[in-house]
Amino acid sequence: MKVVIQRVKHAEVVVNGKREGSISEGLMILAGFVPADTTEDFQWMAKKILGLRIFNDEHGVMNHAVLEKNGEILLVSQFTLHASTKKGNRPSYIRAAKPDVAKKMYLQFQEVLEQEFGKKIQTGVFGADMKVTLLNDGPVTIIIDTEHKE
Repeated sequence: MKVVIQRVKHAEVVVNGKREGSISEGLMILAGFVPADTTEDFQWMAKKILGLRIFNDEHGVMNHAVLEKNGEILLVSQFTLHASTKKGNRPSYIRAAKPDVAKKMYLQFQEVLEQEFGKKIQTGVFGADMKVTLLNDGPVTIIIDTEHKE
């Protein structure tokens, strides 16, 4: 599992002209899955994301996690995070989980993240052509891959 986390002032996902998810200050998370991902990976990732101290304290130092700032979360599926560009110019997505498997993983990760977060999170629409708008704050962007947990 690979995620891209962005600290945002606001973010939203629109599908076919309809706003499907939106947040004010918080985290915009793009998540991509591989067939080997497990429930343990989802739990580890959720704890890692929620524990990231990437919000400023009163001294302007990144010292607070999203929970401490009462922030929100927007989760969007993103299979292209597993693109391979080793050969040629057309990315290969062979490592990414197939859509039927990835959708189950996405929903399971959403559930785990909500349980750890203690409240509902906003989401995009799995497999849809989504238009994502955000204002990255900082900018702060962090990439985490469960293949590199240790």
